[in-house]
Formats: sequence, C-alpha cells, structure tokens
Amino acid sequence: MSGFPTRRLFLCGAAVFPFIAASTFAWADFPSRPIRIIVSFPPGGGIDILARLMAPKMSERLGQTVIVENRAGANGLIATQSVSQADADGYTMLCGTLGTLSVNQSLYAGRPGTDMEKDFMPLSHIASLPLTLAVHNSVPVKSVKELIEYAKARPGQVLFGSSGIGGLPHLCGELFNAQAGIKTVHVPYRGSSPCFTDLASGRVQFVFDAYAIALPFIQNGNIRLLATTEPTKLKALAGVPPMKDTLPDFNVTNWYGMVVRKGTPPAVVSRLNEEVIHALRLPDVTERADALGIEVVGTTPEQFGAFQHKEIVRWAEVIRNAKIKVE
Repeated sequence: MSGFPTRRLFLCGAAVFPFIAASTFAWADFPSRPIRIIVSFPPGGGIDILARLMAPKMSERLGQTVIVENRAGANGLIATQSVSQADADGYTMLCGTLGTLSVNQSLYAGRPGTDMEKDFMPLSHIASLPLTLAVHNSVPVKSVKELIEYAKARPGQVLFGSSGIGGLPHLCGELFNAQAGIKTVHVPYRGSSPCFTDLASGRVQFVFDAYAIALPFIQNGNIRLLATTEPTKLKALAGVPPMKDTLPDFNVTNWYGMVVRKGTPPAVVSRLNEEVIHALRLPDVTERADALGIEVVGTTPEQFGAFQHKEIVRWAEVIRNAKIKVE
C-alpha cells in the first residue's frame, strides 16, 4: 500500500511532463515574427527617441524586426489599454513613463487595463530623468526664487502649461503651487508639443517637462531653463540648479519603463529583458540619451516591479491629497 501513492504521483508526473515540455518548446524559437514596442506618447519626446534608439539594436540580436508604434492620448491610457488587450506572448511591449505605469492606476481607477500589477508584468526600468522648469523669455525672472516672487505679486494671473490633466508635468506644477505658496493657473494641452508651442509664443509663462522636448525651443531662443526637478549629474543639464535649492522638499524624478501583458511566459520575459538591457548599455545609445538629459538604467523585472509598486503607492497619495480628477 505504501508504494501506491508514489506510483500514482509518478504516473501523474509522467502525464504532465509532455505538456510542460511542449510549452517550453513552443517558446524555444521566440521570436518568430516582428515585435512591437507601443510608446504611450507622440513622436519626438524623450521616451520615443529612446525607444527608437533601442529598437534596431534589439532587432539585430533577436533576428526579427522591432517596430515602434506611437499611441498617444489620455496621459498614456490609450496605449495602456491597447496593450492590455494584446496576447500575452511577448510580441507586444508597452513603453511608458511614470505617469503611464504608475500615476494612471489611481488617476483612472476602475477603468479596464489600468491596473499595472494585475494586468501587466514588469520588464525593465529603462531610464530616469529630471523634468526641467522652463519659462518664456518675456517673464522677467532668472531664478526659481524670482519666479515665486513674480507669481505672488500676480495671484491667478500666471499660467503654467502641461501635456494634460494628471500627467507628471501637471503634478509638478501643482506641487510647485503648494510648496511655494503661490496660485498659478493650470492650462492643459493634448501633449507636450502644443504646450511648448504656446510657451514659446508666450501664451503660458512656464512649463515643467522633459529636457528633450524643451531643447529645440531653447535652441531657438524662445525659452530658458530655471531649474531641474531633481539634482542631476547629466552633462546636458550641467549648471542648471535643482528645485530643492529653493524648495527643499521638491524632488521629482520622471522615469521610463517597459512592461508586457500578465501571463507572458517567464522565458520570454527573461529574453526580452536581456535584450533591453544590452541595447541600453551600448555607447551610442547612452551618449545620445545623455545629450537629451536622460540617464539609462536597465534592471531585472523583479527590481523594476518593486520600484514600480512604490511609485504607484506614492503618487496615489499625491492624487488623493490634491483631489485631482479626470472626466
């Protein structure tokens, strides 16, 4: 009698083994067709540029074309919901920002495809970057302190633009209002490009956003930088003081990450992670990123998952306290 359970377990194991082996074999030739990276913002921004730098490098080693597709709108919600409906096979990756991959879970709570820890699996934290505080040249200030004084003398008259309600640029502006004790008015746009177009023409007075987006307008002489949202050693931002020099509690880091659908086979996640990190470490990628004010990272899925969870919790509290809502 004592041998029966052992024999039964052996037979069950023998029956299951072919299915396990078949499952492993099914992914042995991954990838067997093109892979898509869905970017949650329009072309031209830092996240889009980084994805397009990585894609051909990944293609070389994977032996398949890696295509970058932009699906902008609703602070990345359109891209997120699109990828949440894709097959869990690793052929569709989502490349998003802090807003896409952490803030939106609270901002759009309850909507399909917005629960990052239920609907997706972490792949890698790919980059970190400060935002920059840019002002139009007509604003007669040369520092954050002077901007605060300027705004205090004009309550409700100074306008700040952002890429949309609830995005990190918007949250930075509201944080600035709260910590500086000023009242500036938020003007939301559908993306960073139209926002900077209006900043360059003087329709809004200041904007928090990525250096890569601000750079062409700085080069045209329409705007200038006052600060970064965190201390940074990036060469492109050398000499630009951090916000915390004026407001000690102001420290905000934007970041980019990549995720895949929940249920993607571990072997596929591992392979994609390996190729993402390899691409990020290549000198031409890191040098171009540095010139855009972006610091490449590259982590394991486990490391990124732990980091992402902390960010989800942090920004949920900010949104709750600021009573930010989207219709």
